[in-house]
Amino acid sequence: MLRAAVTHWSCAFLDRDGTLNVKAPEGQYVARPEDLTLLTGTAEAVRRLNEAGVFVVVVTNQRGVARGAMALTDVELTHAELERQLAQAGAAVDAIYFCPHALVCTCRKPLPGLIHRAVADNPDIDLDRSVVIGDGDCDVELGQHLNLMTVRVGGPPDTTSVVADCTTSTLGEAVECLLGLPGWPGCRPR
Repeated sequence: MLRAAVTHWSCAFLDRDGTLNVKAPEGQYVARPEDLTLLTGTAEAVRRLNEAGVFVVVVTNQRGVARGAMALTDVELTHAELERQLAQAGAAVDAIYFCPHALVCTCRKPLPGLIHRAVADNPDIDLDRSVVIGDGDCDVELGQHLNLMTVRVGGPPDTTSVVADCTTSTLGEAVECLLGLPGWPGCRPR
């Protein structure tokens, strides 16, 4: 998708479950397209990133594949449904990368393999001007591995959690902060 750059942000790396869509109950997975429900405001937030010229990449762990809860084709169909739902609201992600492994590997968050693949595939991504947005410690740690700006969505973490650069209730609030929209002081790259 061709966009004019109107912000200083190059790329937003977004977690999927709990950030873009409703997370399945503990021990379960968003394993089929019909299981995917976007969180309120998700499509509008992604569309604002698109309009600002920010490259949008989904990076997600999907260990349910390795555990036999779903097949690779289920993940691909679920991602197609994510793209379909976003498109209905005029939004789009530029790329989706996922780790299907159960054990630690170079592509399983919080390790940076998914981001390295995204940059290799899309050399215009400037990591110095990129941000990781997600609801979990592994998302914040992923950003910290690469010294990226980190935003935790879903409210404040427990006292034992990894501390993000910024915390918001929703993806929409995170995008408002990043783009410096009215009412938000604006998050800036470090």
